Amino acid sequence: MNSGVRVIISKDDNVIVPTGVRMLVRRCCTAVLVNELFDGPAEVSVTFTDDVRIRELNKQYRNIDKSTDVLSFPLGENGEYDINHDTGAKILGDIVISIDHAEAQAEEYGHTLQREIGFLTVHSMLHLLGYDHVNGGLEEVRMREKEETVLTKLGLKRNETYYMGN
Repeated sequence: MNSGVRVIISKDDNVIVPTGVRMLVRRCCTAVLVNELFDGPAEVSVTFTDDVRIRELNKQYRNIDKSTDVLSFPLGENGEYDINHDTGAKILGDIVISIDHAEAQAEEYGHTLQREIGFLTVHSMLHLLGYDHVNGGLEEVRMREKEETVLTKLGLKRNETYYMGN
């Protein structure tokens, strides 16, 4: 089983991405695919932005006029993905993370920015693979368990506060 992932990371000009975060994001994306036994090479795009830009995207794509921590734009459906014909990789989709929101939430929940960005990346990767938590219930519990499994394997285990937002 080949679960190699190409992670294309970009950032808006006005955003500073802390040292080590790009490697962390790559590790998180890879860990999710390994944990999910994802078959074949994959490709995902991760963009770091600020609250102003993520609010614009949230309004444009979800009709919600407020900033948020992360947006996921899955390109696959029911396990079917477009293929990058140059590489043969399955194109999973795009993740957009607000550094502003991540910093505020890390402070609010009393953990590191790395833990917060790790969580947001893992959370979004699961969305790109078809998991959802909007309806709550068992689906949400399964998604949270998968998040914590991956984060623990990466050494990013949560503390006693537990983020249950969306």
